[in-house]
Amino acid sequence: MITTTLPSWRHCGAGAGPADPVGCRGVRTGSGTACLAHLSAADRAACLAALGPGADVDLRGTAFSEDLLRALFDAVRDPVSGAPAFGEAQFVGASFSGDARFVGASFSGTARFGGAVFGGAARFDRAEFGAGARFHNVEFKGPAGFTKARFRGTGRFGEAVFSGAVEFGGTSFADTARFAGARFDAAPHLGPLVCGRLLDLSAAVFTEPVTIEAATAEIACRRTRWESTAILRLRHARVDLTDGRPAQPMAVVGKFTPFASVPARAEEALGSDPVVRVVSIRGIDASMLTLADLNLAECVFTGALHLDQLRLEGLSIFRTTPGGRRTRGLVPFRWTRRQVIEEERQWRALPGRAASARRGWGAPPPDPAVPGLASLTTVYRQLRKAREDSKDEPGAADFYYGEMEMRRHSFGYRRAERWLLQAYWSLSGYGLRAARALAWLVTAMIVSVFALTLWGVPSSDPGAVTTGILPGTGRRITLSTDTPSPGLTGPLTERFTGERVEKSVQVVLNSVIFRASGQSLTTAGTYIEMTSRLIEPGFLALALLAVRGRLKR
Repeated sequence: MITTTLPSWRHCGAGAGPADPVGCRGVRTGSGTACLAHLSAADRAACLAALGPGADVDLRGTAFSEDLLRALFDAVRDPVSGAPAFGEAQFVGASFSGDARFVGASFSGTARFGGAVFGGAARFDRAEFGAGARFHNVEFKGPAGFTKARFRGTGRFGEAVFSGAVEFGGTSFADTARFAGARFDAAPHLGPLVCGRLLDLSAAVFTEPVTIEAATAEIACRRTRWESTAILRLRHARVDLTDGRPAQPMAVVGKFTPFASVPARAEEALGSDPVVRVVSIRGIDASMLTLADLNLAECVFTGALHLDQLRLEGLSIFRTTPGGRRTRGLVPFRWTRRQVIEEERQWRALPGRAASARRGWGAPPPDPAVPGLASLTTVYRQLRKAREDSKDEPGAADFYYGEMEMRRHSFGYRRAERWLLQAYWSLSGYGLRAARALAWLVTAMIVSVFALTLWGVPSSDPGAVTTGILPGTGRRITLSTDTPSPGLTGPLTERFTGERVEKSVQVVLNSVIFRASGQSLTTAGTYIEMTSRLIEPGFLALALLAVRGRLKR
C-alpha cells in the first residue's frame, strides 16, 4: 500500500510520481543526492569504502537487494571473525527484498530495525547486540531466526509480525525481551531462550499451536491471545496471565531441569531456584488452563472465569497459615497448617484488623481494596470443586476449610448460621481436624466419668434374687432381698473408689458406641448416661469424618 506520509529524514525520493508522490524513502547518504540503493556505482563504492569494521551506519528506509546487503557486509566485515561488525546501526523502515543473513553479525551500539520489512528469510543467528535492539513493528514475511543470538540490552519486538517460522533457540537477553503486541502466524516453537529480567508477551497473538520454553525472571502474558493450543515450559519465572485469552487448552509447566540447548552459565544471573511462581490468573478462562509443578503462593485467583474447571497437576505449592501459638483474649490457640490463597492472606493482613490476628500473615496489601469475603468464599468453593473433580479429596480439604472460614467471618450470613459455623469450627475444624474432635471426645468422657462417679453410681447394688429346689419336696422356690431405689450416701470425698470409677468408665465407654451399660444408676446417672450417648458418639463421628477427609482417594 502506497502512503503519502513523508519520512522524518531527508529521503531519496527516486521514482516519485503521481502514483507515489514520496518515492524512495531511503535516507540520503554519500554525496547526499540519493540513498545507498540509488547512488551511482562510483558513489556507492566510495560510500562503502569509507566504512570499516565497527562503523556506524544510517540506512533508514533503504531498499536492500541481496547483492546490496552483501556489499554492505563486505564493507564492515571483521577480519578476525569474518562476520559483519556494526557500531550504531540504523535500519529503521528499511526493506529487504531477498534473504537478509545477519548471521554472526555484531552491533556494538544500538541496532534499530523498527518498521523494517523482511521479504525473505531474516537470519540473525549468533548475532551479538551490545546495546539493545529495536525490532518493533517489523514485518517478517519469511522465516526469522535468532538462534543463539545474544542481547546484552533490551530486545524490543513489540507489535512485530512473524508470518513465517520463528527460531529463538538458545537466545539470551541480558535484560528484557519485549514482544508486546507481536503476532506469530507460524511459530510452532519459541525458545528455549533466557531473559535476565522480563519476557514480555503482553497483547501478543499466537495463531498456531506453540511451545514456548524460557528461563526468565518474569514473563508477562497480559491480554495475550492464544488462538490454538499452547504449552509454556518455564524456569525461574514469575508469571502474570492476567486477562489472557486462550481459545484452546494451554498449559503452564514448571521445569526443574535446565534446557539442553542453553548453557548452564546463561542462567546464573537468575539464581539457583528454578521454581516458577504464578502471580495472577485474573480474567482468564480457567477451563482452558492447566498449571503443573508451580508455586501458587502469590497467585491471585479472584476474577478468573470457570475456576472450578482449572486443572492443577504435579506439585502445586500454596501459601500456608502461620505457625506457632497465639492467644485470643485469654484463650490460647494454635494455627493448624493448611493451604491458603493470596487473597485470604491479604485480607488477614489488613491494617484494620487486630495486631494479634495479623501476626504472621505478612505485609499489608498495597491496595486495601482486597476482594470481599463473599468473593473469597466463591473462589475457595470453585478450587475445592476443581480438586474434587480430579479425584483429589485430600487436596480439596484445605480449600473446603478456607471456604468455611470465609463464611464464618462474613457478615453476609445470618447470625444463627454464623454461630453454627463457629460451633462446627470449635468442635472439629469443620469436620477436618481429627485431633480437635478427639480432644473434645476425651474431655466429654472425663467429665462424664467424674459426674457418674459423684452422682450416677448408687451406693449399693439392687437386691439379689435366688432360685432353687427345696430338698425332700422337689418344689422350686425363689428368695429375693428388696433394697430401696438406687441412691447415694456418704460425702463426695468418699465416693472416688476404684469400684465406682470402674463402673463409671464402663458406662461412658458403652455410651460412646450407643450401647446401654446395663449398670444400675441413680436418676441423675440415668440422665448423665443419656447425655453421654447423645454427645460423645457425635465427637467420635466427627473424628472419623476428619480422618476420612484426609485419607480418601
